[in-house]
Amino acid sequence: MATRDIYTTAFDEDVQTTATDCPDCDGNIRQTDRQMICEDCGLILENNQLDRGPDWGRNDDGETQKRTGAPLTPTRHDQGLSTEIGYKTDGNGNTLSSTKRRQLNRLRREQSRAQWQSKADRNLAYGLSEVRRIVASLGLADSIRDQACALFRRAQSEQLCRGRSLEAVAAASVYATSRCNGLGRSRAEVAASARYDQERLTIAYNAMNVELELPTQPISAADRIPRLATELEVPAQVRRRALELAQEARERGLTIGYRPSGVAAGCLYLAAQRVGLCLSQQRIADIAGTSPNTLRSRRDDLLEIDT
Repeated sequence: MATRDIYTTAFDEDVQTTATDCPDCDGNIRQTDRQMICEDCGLILENNQLDRGPDWGRNDDGETQKRTGAPLTPTRHDQGLSTEIGYKTDGNGNTLSSTKRRQLNRLRREQSRAQWQSKADRNLAYGLSEVRRIVASLGLADSIRDQACALFRRAQSEQLCRGRSLEAVAAASVYATSRCNGLGRSRAEVAASARYDQERLTIAYNAMNVELELPTQPISAADRIPRLATELEVPAQVRRRALELAQEARERGLTIGYRPSGVAAGCLYLAAQRVGLCLSQQRIADIAGTSPNTLRSRRDDLLEIDT
């Protein structure tokens, strides 16, 4: 009996169809992952095979019980596939006996010993935890956290962690991700949240920027103004005018050679003066990470476009 293998695509999955002769009508037999059925007479030759599709169940309250587990995440060294052993209660919330708790303590100890396959896995887990801590301290979004973790994982695979501290590489990953997404986060701010030296953060970032060819964007004064305006609690009209001043100053080339923080501080100070809002030069300079002299100098440069 001749047999031919034909691959067809169904509407929701790829199935392999094995065409042969039906014992009743000599028709074609179609085989899926569940059964073998004749396409002409409908005769079922085999049935009740393993169903590899999703298994959704419903409890007594009618709620769907999804038994697919937690989704994969780049923020964990094992993509979130590890098992966590509980402490005092079981899965139903019942209190465990003292004997069972001692047994779980022993299992937890053995799991912690066998958790790392290599030193690289242990360093990866520590580095990702540091990235998550820095992102939480800065109040960044979860998407930035995932990108920073993926960047740290890539840096370790490219051997960029050798000779450098994991804390510096983690802080550089967060800073590089902020730069690539156009967020106004300075190195001093990231270093303060990372509790690490800014100089080493800069060295690690420069190495990642060169070796990984990151799509970093240049920092502009307009990127720093929203955060400064939020911390200074200025009205919306002051923020809008400061952004307009920063854009006009960039178009006229008044920002060339100057730090974005100083230009942003000068724009906010001048915009606040125009609406009669009294802001301390020292306070603006401290929040922007610059000096009052620099603030006044940038304010004087902006006076020619603020008409």
